[in-house]
Amino acid sequence: MLNQKHAVLLESPAKTNDVPPPSPVQIQEPDTKTVGRVTVDKPIMTTRNVDVYYGDKQAIIDVSIDVAYNEVLSMIGPSGCGKSTFLRCLNRMNDTIESARVTGKIELEGHDIYDKKTDVVTLRARVGMVFQKPNPFPKSVYENVAYGPRIHGLARNQSELDEIVQTSLRRAGLWDEVKDRLGQPGTGLSGGQQQRLCIARCIAVNPDVILMDEPCSALDPIATARIEELIDELRQNYSIVIVTHSMQQAARVSQRTAYFHLGDLIEVGETATIFTNPQDKLTEDYLTGRFG
Repeated sequence: MLNQKHAVLLESPAKTNDVPPPSPVQIQEPDTKTVGRVTVDKPIMTTRNVDVYYGDKQAIIDVSIDVAYNEVLSMIGPSGCGKSTFLRCLNRMNDTIESARVTGKIELEGHDIYDKKTDVVTLRARVGMVFQKPNPFPKSVYENVAYGPRIHGLARNQSELDEIVQTSLRRAGLWDEVKDRLGQPGTGLSGGQQQRLCIARCIAVNPDVILMDEPCSALDPIATARIEELIDELRQNYSIVIVTHSMQQAARVSQRTAYFHLGDLIEVGETATIFTNPQDKLTEDYLTGRFG
């Protein structure tokens, strides 16, 4: 079972469409050079003045942005602009890089995720990650999904664990395709199925936020379309932050878009506005193909 002293990072709001997120609080807009409103009325995550260094090299420069409940936030920009680095800050994946150093403040429902008391294992259950390349465990389809709930003590018995596995696979749109081969290796599935299995594995521990780092870059168009449909469905229960090189994908799946350039967050806004009427010239140049 998870350590009770970290219960403050444990307790998640109910995942039902009938339960509204917390009432809006008065939010002060941070001092930032970013064009557009970086705050939201009902944030599940807030980041303020975040800098990231790899040794002496600064990869992220004074970034502030909020993530709202039940929204898809896409982060776009040319290769090397820092969007994936920033994404990994949101569940402390940069902790695994020895030379990485993160400053500033990142909060999940008002709690500093970089506080020394934060249980990183619990944090990564609440803020899950789906990577660019599908990475199923070398285990059966069933065990891929059951692994997280089992180690976190989310099921009291085998029946509850079976229910979690089935529900997670259904939410990931994979149940009908694998229900007759749950005992077979997850690595034997197609690329698109493997990525949906990884999504099922992520949501099996009931996260609040799902981070996706170019989840469709290794997939064919049909598998990509299925993942994009799934993202829209998952938004009803989770907040999603997605890094993508595909501007078309960002336009299709997200409600807000953030444009990064050389470590700076240049512009944030509603996706439709960003793509039709960008306010910063760097954003416009990137969207019109002048660079990137």
